Amino acid sequence: MHVLVTGGAGYIGSMLVPAMLARGWQVTVLDTFAAGEPFLAHSCADPNFNAVRGDTRDMRVLEPLLKQADVVIPLAALVGAPLCARDEIGATSLNRDAVVNLVKRASPSQLIAYPTTNSGYGIGEGNAACTEESPLRPVSLYGRTKVEAEEAVLGHANSLSFRLATVFGMAPRMRLDLLVNDFTWRAVNDRAVVLFEAHFRRNYIHIRDVVKAFLHGIDNVGTMRGQAYNVGLSEANLSKAQLCERIAKHVPGFVWLEAPVGEDPDKRDYIVSNDKLEATGWMPDHGLDKGIQELIKGYRMLRNGRFANV
Repeated sequence: MHVLVTGGAGYIGSMLVPAMLARGWQVTVLDTFAAGEPFLAHSCADPNFNAVRGDTRDMRVLEPLLKQADVVIPLAALVGAPLCARDEIGATSLNRDAVVNLVKRASPSQLIAYPTTNSGYGIGEGNAACTEESPLRPVSLYGRTKVEAEEAVLGHANSLSFRLATVFGMAPRMRLDLLVNDFTWRAVNDRAVVLFEAHFRRNYIHIRDVVKAFLHGIDNVGTMRGQAYNVGLSEANLSKAQLCERIAKHVPGFVWLEAPVGEDPDKRDYIVSNDKLEATGWMPDHGLDKGIQELIKGYRMLRNGRFANV
């Protein structure tokens, strides 16, 4: 098995790539490595690992790598509504156009396993859980580009799409902007957080269970191909305030306040059903409380003061 992972040095890739190498698969990572950090250093000793510095939007770099692959996992993206809003051209060219171009060049036998976001559900349907058949109504450029890319992927003869809930958990390439990671960081370091629109609900999923979903999909592509699957914790359809309550169980003295003015620039508000993926035999291993405990331990080692002067 030869797998090509674009953007493989990011948050998900830094966990997924070692898991695939552990299976004896050949894994090529195409990444700009813009962060300049060796997030995949522990993989370099594996003879089945190859790292290529380049941009997935550059077809001269992508095409020869694509020809060698049995499975393609397009992780390269500008992730999150704020980042995409700051770079609309980059978001459109990387999140959508690069994926569309990849799909056009892939052969029918190559599996494309695509990570999108369940933020495509947008405002949701009140207290009714969004399923894979629910209408997609993204409320941000990030959501729109991912929805459009997913449509292209599912038009490919051999494809899977995973609509990821908000991911949390420790990884070599850590992200502190994701909601559980962010609120737990603030709880550990500041003992307080200010919430905007605290009633907005999201679904959450541990990064190790995201990895498990990709491996499960590849293993069961014969029965799963051509479809989208929500990937989240069924026990964790929570509002921001409810998430803070869970964190407070593990961080004594943590308090949160709802701001009387201001609003969340990311207007997502929905709950999600993960029944479809669970019916294929996948189940998550890492609950929210276990993940919060993991983050608390991790944050004892992590310092986010790279750009501070104190």
